[in-house]
Amino acid sequence: MKKLPIGIQTFRKIREDNFYYVDKTRFIKELVDNGGGYYFLSRPRRFGKSLFLDTIASAFKGEKELFKGLFLYDNWDWENPDLSGVPVIKISFGSGVNRSVDELQQSFSYVLNNISGEYSIESEYSDLKNKFSDLIKKIYEKYNKQVVVLVDEYDKPILDSITNKELATELREELKNYYSVIKDCDRYIKLCFITGVSKFSKATCTRLGFSGLNNLNDITIRPDYGDICGYTENELYAVFKDRIKDFDKEQVKLWYNGYSFTGESVYNPFDILLLFDNKEFRNYWFETGTPTFLIKLLEKNSYFIPEIECKVATERLIGNFDIDDINVETLLFQTGYLTIKNKMHKGNRIVYTLDYPNIEVKMSLTDSILSYLSNNNIENQQNNLYDSLLDGKVDMLEPVFHSFFASIPNDWYRKNSMGNYEGYYASIFYCYFTALGLDVIAEDVTNLGRIDLTVKIENIIYIIEFKVVEIVTDGNPAIEQIKNRKYYEKYTSSCADIYLLGVEFSKTDRNITRYQWEKL
Repeated sequence: MKKLPIGIQTFRKIREDNFYYVDKTRFIKELVDNGGGYYFLSRPRRFGKSLFLDTIASAFKGEKELFKGLFLYDNWDWENPDLSGVPVIKISFGSGVNRSVDELQQSFSYVLNNISGEYSIESEYSDLKNKFSDLIKKIYEKYNKQVVVLVDEYDKPILDSITNKELATELREELKNYYSVIKDCDRYIKLCFITGVSKFSKATCTRLGFSGLNNLNDITIRPDYGDICGYTENELYAVFKDRIKDFDKEQVKLWYNGYSFTGESVYNPFDILLLFDNKEFRNYWFETGTPTFLIKLLEKNSYFIPEIECKVATERLIGNFDIDDINVETLLFQTGYLTIKNKMHKGNRIVYTLDYPNIEVKMSLTDSILSYLSNNNIENQQNNLYDSLLDGKVDMLEPVFHSFFASIPNDWYRKNSMGNYEGYYASIFYCYFTALGLDVIAEDVTNLGRIDLTVKIENIIYIIEFKVVEIVTDGNPAIEQIKNRKYYEKYTSSCADIYLLGVEFSKTDRNITRYQWEKL
């Protein structure tokens, strides 16, 4: 029996002779039943976008035997010449990094040459735009059928160079030449499906040559396509029932579930498959990408890190990625560090609440922010901090944080204004505690005000108030605000031990100047 190609495997081979099928083929039929046309899907990296495109390709090529046991096997008209034996043009920018326009041209030329060879069609054009258009027309004429065009990772060349605005703009303009062909060849195309990380906006459509595709169907946050990539809970427990039994289900959910695109929340497939292979909880997805640019953008904008949680965003904001105006929340959402937790209608507007999808992302991102800010290895400090919090050794916390602030180079402060305000110091504490996987609440609401930071570890609560002495000059210790406003009353009936911490900083000394604590 012919083995399934990797493209039709919406699963991973875990044992030598054991395949696990997570069947997403019903979505392909839905695309066709809706009349074909032009579709766009945005999802974070390593979420199954490429596999889905390969599955579309296999369906239209008529590779029926590959679908045995899947929904599409009995629900696709394999004898219909408009659905089977259809020529497919697949273009992917997912591999490698294009460090110049020349490299991008070479990459696209390689793709077009492969298409030319696959269909035994030659083009007399040397320039890439005309060659692409010519291939579509000649394949249509050869088979007397409209073609299927699949574009994978349409935006990767731009995102790879996002820190170099000039290069990113040049790459965008070059890609515009290629993508404009699609709208010009409309009558030769049966179905076009485009995937990427960044979501389409009107500006994106125009600047990437898609402005003519007025019927472009963006299914990124449509509830009925919410689980087109990723594993739902039912799929996880039905398909992998012999594997999931070896793990604490709540821990699996806490670590890897939580991605929502206004439909049912899904598990990150990359994480789940590596969890089964390695049999331990780790930051598998996060480790495959470095969010350095994102962290630099947070720093540049003097972003209050705790506000990443429960961020309210409009529909325009989450779909408005543009290299000329990069928004922090947009980038966080589209790259998978935030996801949709709630959708609300406010008048004529749709408003979303964004939050971390799961503990993997929350811990890893805050840990990366800490590592970026410090030249020192902070792992030993974090271990000591966790033990001190668990044992109630509050005196041991001050030297840990004092050492961290002392490790930040003076040059960093010279180039950034971020260290001049209270939110910066609160952000550092927040990142430290969150990176440990603790339950952390910033701006914790009480009936008498907001606690700067609340940290919970098992049945212990730490209530923390921050103060920058050059900004608040009343001379009152930070801890007094906790006591005067009785912030602790919120937790007296639910926690065994409550600690009050007042931490004061000097933006001149760039470190802690007073550290006080009490146990109730």
